[in-house]
Amino acid sequence: MLNAKPGQENKKNRFRIPDKMWLVLSFLAAMVLWYILSVLPATSRCFPNVVETLKQLPVMIQRGVLWKDIASSMISVLSGFGLGFVIALPVAILMAWYRPVRNIIEPWIEFIRNIPPLAYVPLVVIAAGVGRKPQIIVITLATFLTMCITIYQGVINIDETLIKAARVLGATDKDIFIRVIAPASLPFILTAIRLGASVALTTLIAAESTGAMAGLGMRIRSLNNAFETKPMLLYIIIIGVIGIVIEKLIKLLERRLTSWQEKREI
Repeated sequence: MLNAKPGQENKKNRFRIPDKMWLVLSFLAAMVLWYILSVLPATSRCFPNVVETLKQLPVMIQRGVLWKDIASSMISVLSGFGLGFVIALPVAILMAWYRPVRNIIEPWIEFIRNIPPLAYVPLVVIAAGVGRKPQIIVITLATFLTMCITIYQGVINIDETLIKAARVLGATDKDIFIRVIAPASLPFILTAIRLGASVALTTLIAAESTGAMAGLGMRIRSLNNAFETKPMLLYIIIIGVIGIVIEKLIKLLERRLTSWQEKREI
């Protein structure tokens, strides 16, 4: 295979578009698409134009509900996500390490994870009542299932040679967990955190259908019932922005904790 000449390589790098420029182009393309949808008769009612949508921000603040809704939803999301992770981590490790545990728990995880959260919300409300408690339960269950499977796959795929070598050197199960399994499965744990955070937000509307008095998901349903399309679209965008912020924070944590990991550059 012939290698590229230095001049050709320099020319290729010279015309390479920076990543930030791609971000700008992507944003502009989205704005153009949004504008097209806002003027087409078939979609104009669902997608009001950007200016009219953003004007609803001070309107919702004046109503005194925006910050209250954001705070309420974030409390439920972070509480449910935190509980889901705390439960998922040991369960996933036990499933990967002990076959009897895996044989007992795995079929039920596979069964429940295929059920949409909206299906079991009424049962949760009957058991826990209305308010924040059932919201946290629904988000905890959804995030637990996603994170447990992801962490389990990471632990089960650890190179068996590393574990055997540790045993030969006299390592106990505790030592293997701390010195072999934890570092090797850390990238999968961080991936599970990213997926779990996304699931927590996507489950928000289902979770807040449990008689919530405030929250982004509750407000979207309320605005939908009142046919207030503009503030409803604004709230949907806010959920997306919160998701992006959480994703960026987790990626920053991932870069700091897994800087040793080799990654393919594109």
